[in-house]
Amino acid sequence: MRITAFLDIPGQDNLTPLARLEKYAFSDNIFNRQIIARGLLDVFRDFSNNEEDFLTVMEIVVRLSEDAEPTVRTELMEQIPPIAIFLQENRPKFPTAFFEYLMPIVVRYLTDVNNQVRKAGQEALLILLEQDLVAQSDIENKVCPILLDLSAPDSDDEYKVEAVNIICKMASMLSRTTVEHMLLPRFCELCSDGKLFQVRKICAANFGDICNAVGQEATERLLIPKFFELCSDSVWGMRKACAECFMAVSYTTSPEVRRSKLSPLFISLISDTCRWVRQAAFQSLGPFISTFANPSSAGLYIQEDGTPSIQQSARDVNSNSCQPSNNKTSMSSNTNATLPSSEQPKEIKPESSTEETSAEVRTKLSVEKLNKDTQEECSYCCISPGEDASRLSQGDRVAASVIEVTKDSSFPGMNSRLQSAEDVFNTFLYWRPPLPDISQDLELLQFKTEKHKDSCSAPCNSCVASSEIKKVLESLQEHIDDPDVQAQVQVLSAALRAAQFDSVGDYETKKMKESSGKLQNKTISDETTVSDATCSQVEEDTLSSPASQDNISDQSPTCVLKSTDSEEQHRGTSVFLKKEQENNSPVDDDKSKLQDIIPQPLLDQYLSMTDPARAQTVDTEIAKHCAYSLPGVALTLGRQNWHCLKDTYETLASDVQWKVRRTLAFSIHELAVILGDQLTAADLVPIFNGFLKDLDEVRIGVLKHLYDFLKLLHADKRREYLYQLQEFVVTDNSRNWRFRYELAEQLILILELYNPNDVYDYLRHIALTLCSDKVSEVRWISFKLVVAILQKFYANNANALGLNFINELVVRFRHCSKWVGRQAFAFICQAVVEEECMPVDQFVEHLLPSLLSLASDPVPNVRVLLAKALRQTLLEKAYFKSVGNPHLEAAEETVLALQSDRDQDVSFFATIKLKQGSMDNTTIDKQN
Repeated sequence: MRITAFLDIPGQDNLTPLARLEKYAFSDNIFNRQIIARGLLDVFRDFSNNEEDFLTVMEIVVRLSEDAEPTVRTELMEQIPPIAIFLQENRPKFPTAFFEYLMPIVVRYLTDVNNQVRKAGQEALLILLEQDLVAQSDIENKVCPILLDLSAPDSDDEYKVEAVNIICKMASMLSRTTVEHMLLPRFCELCSDGKLFQVRKICAANFGDICNAVGQEATERLLIPKFFELCSDSVWGMRKACAECFMAVSYTTSPEVRRSKLSPLFISLISDTCRWVRQAAFQSLGPFISTFANPSSAGLYIQEDGTPSIQQSARDVNSNSCQPSNNKTSMSSNTNATLPSSEQPKEIKPESSTEETSAEVRTKLSVEKLNKDTQEECSYCCISPGEDASRLSQGDRVAASVIEVTKDSSFPGMNSRLQSAEDVFNTFLYWRPPLPDISQDLELLQFKTEKHKDSCSAPCNSCVASSEIKKVLESLQEHIDDPDVQAQVQVLSAALRAAQFDSVGDYETKKMKESSGKLQNKTISDETTVSDATCSQVEEDTLSSPASQDNISDQSPTCVLKSTDSEEQHRGTSVFLKKEQENNSPVDDDKSKLQDIIPQPLLDQYLSMTDPARAQTVDTEIAKHCAYSLPGVALTLGRQNWHCLKDTYETLASDVQWKVRRTLAFSIHELAVILGDQLTAADLVPIFNGFLKDLDEVRIGVLKHLYDFLKLLHADKRREYLYQLQEFVVTDNSRNWRFRYELAEQLILILELYNPNDVYDYLRHIALTLCSDKVSEVRWISFKLVVAILQKFYANNANALGLNFINELVVRFRHCSKWVGRQAFAFICQAVVEEECMPVDQFVEHLLPSLLSLASDPVPNVRVLLAKALRQTLLEKAYFKSVGNPHLEAAEETVLALQSDRDQDVSFFATIKLKQGSMDNTTIDKQN
């Protein structure tokens, strides 16, 4: 019923509907005026056929907008958007009605004296802008000037707060030119408003939207300095609002600004004195890290549907040399098949400080130039003669390329540019997790080498080293299946080749051996502070000479072996750690946490979110926020840097809070796509197995994406889960029927992952169990699962398995003592015909006789479903429409018998062909 239907009642006062409208619109009764204002849309529809009447109504609306009662004006303003949409749809009749009559009302109400009317006007304006109903000229000439006046420094405080709020909200709906030239200068002024902190807080809360509206250039030129001011505001609410919108601001900036300016700014927020600011910053840390994502470095990109996809790179597949230090090439699946992600070479790139001295800048530039000049020849640090770089493990790279950077200039041959750099870490230094500890074997090797040093010549030393290396290699053969042992064997093999090289006539190489032998006798504490001078000389010679492979081969075995010891590898980071500690930057003792995709302090702070101390001092749910953001952080870092997050992920997976584990369970399938099949099998499968045995609240996360996870595994690994799928049938709470419903839905998808024999041996039992569930919703979805299993058998020519399954269905459901089972049989047969999941001749031979025998079932609900199956599905198929079909006569006789059934519902469904789908579960449930 229309609100203004009383206007059409004849004989009240002998007035026309239009005159009656005017009478009530200006009645002394406020309620009458409210009714007219509330029903204006119906009024416009009634009088839109006559132009004169329409203009009269418009004049009434204009007069009504000047009503002294605020409630009337509010009711009127709430009707403006639907009226504007109506006029837009009928624009040929009224092309300028909205702009001439209604738009001035909206603009005037922005300055109304009543707060409620102003709020209604602001909401109406936003709706009109969102629907693109306001002309650009009206925005620039009418709306923006009003808002600029209301937000002026001398404006009333209440008006100013409302104006800045509407400016921030409408910025995303206007053109970039309008926002940048008309609203952006005033927004920048409001960010520095010293009078009202509410104004600054609104600016801070909507800062990301403004940045997105004006684009990168204006953001970096005008808004970033204001953002710095707000992030250091004395009011903690401002800093908290900035932390919450940090990701939106970061998306609008360039990678250079994001890394050099926003990262240090975020670190200051995450270490803020106010707990609420730190809490907001930690919640935004993961999203902010995700803004550093780059498909070229992560090897993945996000598709339009939001799912991650692997980006292949031909350069990675065919690469036979080291990646250049400044090239972030994606890691393809082929590369990962050769080099596991945990063993990929990682390069450390120095983070630029926001305040650097000119000397430091010159030093960094010189080192970068050095790296650039030697990029094309970096294969010497990865390849030894006769070996393919694609087969080298990380151990070879460590053995051949470890360079220790120190500030001591007493070592001869040390590059002066490296000596003067305080914060520079050479990009040729690669890292990997520690190798298996064979320190005792190496100590024995060193002892025997030293024992024969004075009495044997250089060739003799080489012989001793060669024999001892062979012994160590023989001892490692028992554990050759271990990937880390394989890496160690490759390292020792390289050392063996170097030891066997004849270098007696080379004086410099002889001196290098002597120096290396002396350094090997030093204690661990001495070696952490003093680097190997001879190896440093070799490094300088290597950097300055393109003959890289010869230089590697000329190194002494002791120099090569020095870098293979796991303790020695840790010692290689001593100088870097010392310098980072001097700069008060957090550095993890584990060197495997280092990467160059995002600023290291950000990653360190993210990894610290699992620290129990954070929950006490920041937020009790900080671990949940960490788990929620982990897939985004993993996507940003790429699978080649998964080693940085592996320990954190395992810590979260074993968290005592089930909400944390639940969060991980819901996203483990996405993480599996990011990591690839090898890392998934090594690191995610054990955690996935743990989630399978967890609480139902955690298991449901795994169950909802069970198919998505299993399809990423290899066939042999996937087959291990066949038996475990039965565990999902049992839940902690039997009333949690949605858990079993989800299981049935997932099994329908999972069928394609297994062969018919596995489906028959394992999944068939689960399907039949679910078909007997107490909850009807679970049973109906399980019947579809049964049909899908039959389709699987016959699609793969497993007719014998299909026939056995059909016989089991007949015994279990057709001859079931409960009518629900017999009704289920009718539904299954109907679905089989509907989906055409088996040959017709097989159906009419093995299922049709049992189906038609239900016509004599004593329960009407069974006969109703039989009537539906025959009338709506079976007889509509071409096979049964063919004349002379022997099975058609039997089906038609059954239908005729059902049409004369004593139950009205049975006869109705046997006679009438319904329009809705044949598998209407709602109707079926009502039969129960």
